[in-house]
Amino acid sequence: MNAAQMVQSLNEKFGDAITATTEFRGEQSVIVRLKSLKPLLRYCRDEMGFDYLIDISSVDHNEQEPRFEMVYELYGLTHHQHLRVKSTVSEDQTVPTVSDLWATANWHEREVFDMMGLHFDGHPDLRRILMWEGYPFHPLRKEFPLAGKPSDMPDVAFSGIAPLEGGPFVTSPSEAGTIEREPRAKSFAET
Repeated sequence: MNAAQMVQSLNEKFGDAITATTEFRGEQSVIVRLKSLKPLLRYCRDEMGFDYLIDISSVDHNEQEPRFEMVYELYGLTHHQHLRVKSTVSEDQTVPTVSDLWATANWHEREVFDMMGLHFDGHPDLRRILMWEGYPFHPLRKEFPLAGKPSDMPDVAFSGIAPLEGGPFVTSPSEAGTIEREPRAKSFAET
């Protein structure tokens, strides 16, 4: 069975729980209601052979409601098919953890929690993974400024706004080849 046929099978099994399906450049996506997200993902793992969770990510649609979208990238190591499963999430909702289905979800969910502020119900160790504990912001939300925010913790992070232009890893436009243009640590002797 190919991914398109699997999507059809999911439509038949889950009915109204699936709000939309899309195909773009041969990639299949299923959009499912949040309350049916975990049962659908469990079915994909147990019955359809999607034994590899490639990634979990989230999207901030800021002005829309529901504001967030969860995105799960699944792959079957035996049938070599890829499936994307999406679900929309309001700011006040929690997302069911799938760390009990795929162990790798643990760190992916912690990253989404840290960067977007979404909570995962049933997660065994939901704490920040990139930012320090107590950091009050979620850097991948749309309202977070590109230049960062000031910090009152100079020993842990920048004491001012994080510089982007002229930062430690920069590229400069030039006629040089790809290898020479590759970002690398800037020598402060160059400035």
